[in-house]
Amino acid sequence: MMIRPAELEAIKDGRIDLAFRRWDRPRVRVGTRLRTAVGLVEVTSVDRVVLSALRADDARRAGSASLAALKQALAGHPDRPVFRIGLRHAGADPREQLRATVPDTAEIQEILTGLDRLDAASSIGAWTRETLRVIDRHPEVRAPELAAGFGRPTPEFKRDVRKLKERGLTESLAIGYRLSPRGEAVLDHVDGPRERAPRRSGTPLPRSIGAPATRALRGAEVHTLEAVSGWSRADLAALHGIGPFALERLEAALAEQGLGFSG
Repeated sequence: MMIRPAELEAIKDGRIDLAFRRWDRPRVRVGTRLRTAVGLVEVTSVDRVVLSALRADDARRAGSASLAALKQALAGHPDRPVFRIGLRHAGADPREQLRATVPDTAEIQEILTGLDRLDAASSIGAWTRETLRVIDRHPEVRAPELAAGFGRPTPEFKRDVRKLKERGLTESLAIGYRLSPRGEAVLDHVDGPRERAPRRSGTPLPRSIGAPATRALRGAEVHTLEAVSGWSRADLAALHGIGPFALERLEAALAEQGLGFSG
């Protein structure tokens, strides 16, 4: 179930607790926990409804500007039924804690056994270690560029990186990836320790601001929310690639950290 970044932020804040979709059949189940950019989002209800039965409160709880706007958004695929999905923010993604957990030797062996199984099941042969190596050498590089280096389609490459992420070995950034402390420990066990640039201290930029805004901030040597807080809203808006949507997402992320724009 795809949920737009602005809606995810509103679900996390409690301003949205409904979504409406036209599906041929229910695509999620009650109790499903979706892993998203804002953490876990739990499905609390799934009901088939009639479009004419929707009310203004439904639109408000779904984040629509009006009942008319909600109905317009559901105008496509009139042959499919409308489903009303209840949603709530269910806390942080447990993979966040896993990524920060450095395994001991016994656990590393278990992780490597799991990677061997992924390699054995793959139609392209062994890929897990080399993918970890490439991400380690090229952090914050776009997935299409990394995939091209392997001669692989981007969607397939991203699918495999998600398998590594499930094991807490990689982290998705606003653009590209990097190894987690857990992933670094595993790769160092395989290849031996290597010199790495120090991790930037501070809170990473939120993925929800989009690639153009992320590139604009990186171009200005702004890589963390703490660095963003040294800029005024007007100065950020003057950067090519940072629009109202990105500013809204940055402001919300800053507020979570007890920060705000300068001035």
